[in-house]
Amino acid sequence: MKLNNLPEAFIQAAPLLRKIEEAGFEAYFVGGSVRDTILNQPIHDVDIATSAFPAEVKALFPRTIDIGIEHGTVLVLWEQAQYEITTFRTEATYQDFRRPDKVDFVRSLQEDLKRRDFTINALALQKDGQIIDLFDGLADIDNQVLRAVGNPQERFHEDALRMMRGLRFVSQLGFELEAQTCLAIQENHALLAKISVERVMIEFIKMLLGAHRDQALKAFVATECYQYCPGLRPYGEALLRMADLPTLPLMNEEAAWVLLMDQLQLDVSDVRPFLKAWKCSNACIRQVQAGYQALLLRKEGEWTDMALYQAGLPTIRLVESVLPLVGKDSQLAEVEARYLALPIHQLQDLAINGRDLLTAFDRPSGPWLKEVLQALEEAVVTGKIANQSDYLLVYAKDCLAHLEG
Repeated sequence: MKLNNLPEAFIQAAPLLRKIEEAGFEAYFVGGSVRDTILNQPIHDVDIATSAFPAEVKALFPRTIDIGIEHGTVLVLWEQAQYEITTFRTEATYQDFRRPDKVDFVRSLQEDLKRRDFTINALALQKDGQIIDLFDGLADIDNQVLRAVGNPQERFHEDALRMMRGLRFVSQLGFELEAQTCLAIQENHALLAKISVERVMIEFIKMLLGAHRDQALKAFVATECYQYCPGLRPYGEALLRMADLPTLPLMNEEAAWVLLMDQLQLDVSDVRPFLKAWKCSNACIRQVQAGYQALLLRKEGEWTDMALYQAGLPTIRLVESVLPLVGKDSQLAEVEARYLALPIHQLQDLAINGRDLLTAFDRPSGPWLKEVLQALEEAVVTGKIANQSDYLLVYAKDCLAHLEG
């Protein structure tokens, strides 16, 4: 098969392949960019594989960085871009089910491609658009099948993360796991315990964000991979219920987590420890906590002005984006307009501040100050009083009298 109209990213990188070939070596585009081009999807990183050894690559290009030279990868700075160029290699045993104990550089493209994970990723592309397909990856693309290269047992023992990558590809591409590949994942799913949570989490979130997450979630449960993901072991049925939800797109990682929290029916207090076990960032955890709590309220009825104020625009958008997946209508435009029309959007927007109150009432700071400011804040947001200093001071005086009474 030959591609007649190569993406611009390949055309821009073609001079590197030409330079390597002129020096007597082989060079090809490889990996996901080749697969995505065949599928007419946008490509991202352009990776190059070559028969030239790292030292030989460095000798050909004046600007290089050793980013993974022990594994054969050299970063080449070319004009305004940069490209990872990796030497053909074979890999020895994998003691930790993730990284090879030993890498040997070779001159054979076939030896290099046969160590890759799935046939659809084991394609090589020449600079003229000719595709080299040594493992029937093109047929698997046509048949929408995800098949491990060679012996799937060996592939998953080499790198157990490939099992989660496979489920992620099911979600992103809508492909079916080939029978032997699926069986090998079922038999080896416990190896995920050997993989860092951070790496598993990346693949898990990509799986939830894919266009075919329903299909992937069913495979996730059927292969029992979910049992070796943090906090999910008791939730097989919940994950299958999640697979039955509408396959509408999720806007981002936080939306994926909020939807998952809802389907697992976690208590709000359990969200933080659950996400901590997944090694999520504190910023992500805060956003998911706020989003999940607001979603629970929003499922019960409309936003109140105070709820809108406390949520803020990012959380409002997050919640409204998830609602259609849980059987509720989104009213994003209307709710955004209501939020923007609020008289204040943060405490600092009040026409008076704590210093003004201390001066007006001539008394030392204490718990009363926070309570009065909160009362003023709510009164302004809910429209009880206007955000004007004289009205606020009168209202503050009444609040203080009530607190002291």
